[in-house]
Amino acid sequence: MAFPAPSPADDLAALEPLLAGLPGAVVAFSGGVDSSVVAAVAGRVLGERALAVTAVSPALATGEIEAASAVAAAIGVAHRVVTSTELEREGYRRNGRDRCYHCKTDLYDRLTTIAGDRVVLSGANADDLGDWRPGLTAAAEHGVRHPLVEAGLGKARIRALAELLGLPSAAKPASPCLASRIPYGTTVSAPVLAQIDRAEAALHERGYAVLRVRHHGDLGRVQIAGDELGRVDEPGERAAVEAAVRAAGYREVEIDPHPFRSGSLNLEITPA
Repeated sequence: MAFPAPSPADDLAALEPLLAGLPGAVVAFSGGVDSSVVAAVAGRVLGERALAVTAVSPALATGEIEAASAVAAAIGVAHRVVTSTELEREGYRRNGRDRCYHCKTDLYDRLTTIAGDRVVLSGANADDLGDWRPGLTAAAEHGVRHPLVEAGLGKARIRALAELLGLPSAAKPASPCLASRIPYGTTVSAPVLAQIDRAEAALHERGYAVLRVRHHGDLGRVQIAGDELGRVDEPGERAAVEAAVRAAGYREVEIDPHPFRSGSLNLEITPA
């Protein structure tokens, strides 16, 4: 006998008890849909004992901190911005396949200090368990909890729950750190992150919502979402896209003929 899929209201009813008994919560808050749902539910059940914290670094894309602040205000949860220092970690700069471990270690070091006797929460979801996520190891080392994983929620159900809660980030595209555009083994540096940011910001200004500019030295490889990729073939648009990326500092530009696919950097890595 087939059972009906849980409704967003059912998912909310499952999440709230997971957080209600906590002494307080500090949420690793990017302003994306996952961490927004965690922050919103924490705020509902914990009130002033809930705090959303956003870490700022050169790897954060332009506009993300303003967007996170706006989402926190809409949720009504207390919000704090801190400066992260992952670029000071040699393990992060060398950009091995464990780069995210070093980044999350830096983040959770800061959040656990802020938290005191409160519990640090992340926005990791059930779908993340099928991907290469060394940051989850750092989370385990710091005692971070993942309410969305505990409730068995993947991305589709999280977005539906965000709509139920009226969150402004319900339809927000994923925006991972800018270092995810740099191939493993290529050193991460502030100038390279800034170059990627300039290129992507220029394309966002042209109206492209979901894209990545992959950094390959002098070459910027542009990946655009499938529903927007056709625009590139409009008269003059390809040349305009290439010019925008060159203006960011790339000598060569390649526009991928295939639609952007999230997580493509990890396709050859077997999840732990």
